[in-house]
Amino acid sequence: KYPKVKFLMEKDRKRILVTGGAGFVGSHLVDRLMMDGHEVVVMDNFFTGRKRNVEHWIGHENFELLNHDVVEPLYIEVDQIYHLASPASPPHYMYNPIKTIKTNTIGTLNMLGLAKRVNGRFLLASTSEVYGDPEVHPQNEEYWGHVNPIGPRACYDEGKRVAETMSYAYAKQEHVQVRVARIFNTFGPRMHMSDGRVVSNFILQSLQDQPITVFGAGKQTRSFQYVSDLVNGLVMLMNSNISTPVNLGNPEEHSILEFATIIKNLVGCKSDIVHVKEQEDDPQRRKPDITKAMGMGWQPKVPMIEGLNRTIEYFRQELFQSSHNQKMILRPDDKLV
Repeated sequence: KYPKVKFLMEKDRKRILVTGGAGFVGSHLVDRLMMDGHEVVVMDNFFTGRKRNVEHWIGHENFELLNHDVVEPLYIEVDQIYHLASPASPPHYMYNPIKTIKTNTIGTLNMLGLAKRVNGRFLLASTSEVYGDPEVHPQNEEYWGHVNPIGPRACYDEGKRVAETMSYAYAKQEHVQVRVARIFNTFGPRMHMSDGRVVSNFILQSLQDQPITVFGAGKQTRSFQYVSDLVNGLVMLMNSNISTPVNLGNPEEHSILEFATIIKNLVGCKSDIVHVKEQEDDPQRRKPDITKAMGMGWQPKVPMIEGLNRTIEYFRQELFQSSHNQKMILRPDDKLV
């Protein structure tokens, strides 16, 4: 019934809390920790997470699923906390900016308080968005960022910036062991089809033979890592001695227009690429300097084309399921209501 998990001796087995564990990245992290033989507690309020991302573990003796909002305190005994809870794509966090801020501030305070109480190690899933629209290229961890504090993305960017500040305040004042991962664009199976990110938009539009919409001229650059590479980085960072922030991303940079063309060709669709008005506060360039992560022994391994093919296959099945269930598909340009 379950995948065969590694057997760990009691002294090596950890009890690990993953907030946002039913989300895209969280559920892949849960798979990894379960396969490694640990006890995993998933906490999710299912605002953007989905039960089916983790349902294959329900009933396993090492697995527990809590329908709980991180904004509310939680009393539980754990050894490690991976704090991933937060909407992470623009349509989701712009839909409810106040909730996004609360999750990243009060939620982070709650988890830091828990780490302090149980003397556990805490990893914050931060973001490359802390660099805003960078004036330095590529971005290393010493760069302070260039963020609009009142722009449409500010609830997320500033929420994560203050989450980092709080983590280091707890490290300094309460001696909590903290780890901070600054995550760059990530893609893979279990992404929301309608999350408004370029990879999902382009794949969805290509599979449905719709025009592929590129914001502005498409010269903005992004660097995308496959989700399994990110998960490896998170686990390595948690178990390392590096307490300062670490960039986790793929330094291979492509323009948005290149991405649109690559995905269109991989899917084999005949749609045209159309240019629409640029979004406000959309960063022009994004590329991580991963020298620090490489010093830890990490680097992305999955080639982009291979990762894209796996993701396209997942979306294809999702679309088939949706049409099979006669459910209405939310197109990327629809508003989330």
